[in-house]
Amino acid sequence: MRKSIRYKLFIWINGLVVAFVLLFWLLNTQFLENYYISEKKDLLIKSTNTINENYNGEPSDIALALEKLENAAGANIVIVDSKGRPKYSTFLRNIDEIRFEKRISPGEADRKKVPDGKELIKSLGLYDLSFGTDTIFEIQSDIKSKMDFLTMRSVLNEGDIIIIRTPLPAITENVSIANRFIMFTGAIALVMGSVWAYVFSSRFTKPVLELNKLTQNMAKLDFSQSSSIDSEDEIGELSRNINFLSSKLDSTIRKLNDKNQRLVEDIEKERKIDEMRKEFVSNVSHELKTPISLIQGYAEGLRSNVMEEDEESKEFYCNVIINESNRMNRLVKELLNLSQIESGYSELDKEVFNLSSMINSVINNYRAVFKEREIKLSVEESDNIEVYADIVRIEQVIINYINNALNHVDNKKIITLTLKPTEDKVRIFVYNSGKPLPEEALDKIWTSFYKVDKARTRSYGGSGLGLSIVRAIQELHENAYGVENKAEGVVFWFDVDRHLEQ
Repeated sequence: MRKSIRYKLFIWINGLVVAFVLLFWLLNTQFLENYYISEKKDLLIKSTNTINENYNGEPSDIALALEKLENAAGANIVIVDSKGRPKYSTFLRNIDEIRFEKRISPGEADRKKVPDGKELIKSLGLYDLSFGTDTIFEIQSDIKSKMDFLTMRSVLNEGDIIIIRTPLPAITENVSIANRFIMFTGAIALVMGSVWAYVFSSRFTKPVLELNKLTQNMAKLDFSQSSSIDSEDEIGELSRNINFLSSKLDSTIRKLNDKNQRLVEDIEKERKIDEMRKEFVSNVSHELKTPISLIQGYAEGLRSNVMEEDEESKEFYCNVIINESNRMNRLVKELLNLSQIESGYSELDKEVFNLSSMINSVINNYRAVFKEREIKLSVEESDNIEVYADIVRIEQVIINYINNALNHVDNKKIITLTLKPTEDKVRIFVYNSGKPLPEEALDKIWTSFYKVDKARTRSYGGSGLGLSIVRAIQELHENAYGVENKAEGVVFWFDVDRHLEQ
């Protein structure tokens, strides 16, 4: 299982506290007693030197100093002359209370018999007084009390010898107390160290965990969050660098996504253009195939003189050839016109003109057709509407809308042309009674060669390019256009810019 950095830091700090507590305990156990004895020796040496500075052979003169040393060191002091005769002794103040190996017996003490120098030395375990001016330390054991003593012998002024004995069990007990105190304080230190380790690890690792979460989000391409760490150290610097990196990556990836989206759109556009090109070639081939076949067939009939004596049939053949040639000519012109507009080679020649007058002129050209086909035409217009556009192109839009209305008008034979001015536009509506367009065809009818009813194509001579030319002209003018189904017919519309007087 993966361990978090907070857990690892907590464990390491606690381990360090435990290691220090154990180290202190081990040092106390192994070295404190020796250190204590060493310090006791230094105390005895310094105290002896102080006593010796004031010693003139009479212990009574330094009795206060000797008593202070006894109390401070917890020691017993004996001063003997060079022959071993006692001059001062805490051992002999109550000889009945002291039991040392080879010492004077209780009976001798009762008779107040004072031993000579050699016996006293033996009772103290001191067998050799020939150590010159050196200070000697040794460990002595009391067999009856089963206690060890640290004994120091040193030569004073006047050749006297001072002997100081201090019990070692007191030192051992002090060391034991110190060790127990170390364990007690170590337990407290461990508890406090654990609390401190938890708080410290939490505060120390919090920014690291925050940065880790931030980088995980960055790996998932989520750059919505940023680091709030603002410390003046390496972590703060890392936080600022990660924020900068996140911002740069976000900006770069956004640009790449935009470019990728445009690339996808361009590829899709190219695919559609390629499909449109194939469809266009297919449609053009289909539109030209029939008139070419008719022209070829009727021309071959004329060349074979199949109708030498039938002038009526000959004229029919010639009319078919002429009509189909005209159909091909119109188709080619419309194709060239649409191609010029869509390719951008055709520029608008805008001017101010009277829209009502132009529409009336177009309608007059269709009067004979309307009369012949018994079309009920009505025009709802406003007088003197001036617009700013390419008059030739706008006239072509109106003609295409009227031709489309003539091709799809039903038996009611109603066509209505309406002008509705707005603040900065004029919207022209061309309505014809007839069958509504299917909903799925409302957007497709502006595509080249698209025909809702393909069976009626040759019956009315349409090429399927009229509405495509309307779309191209309106897009060139940057104006709207559209179609709507009505209750009993269809209405096509387009906008033209009004001429606003300055």
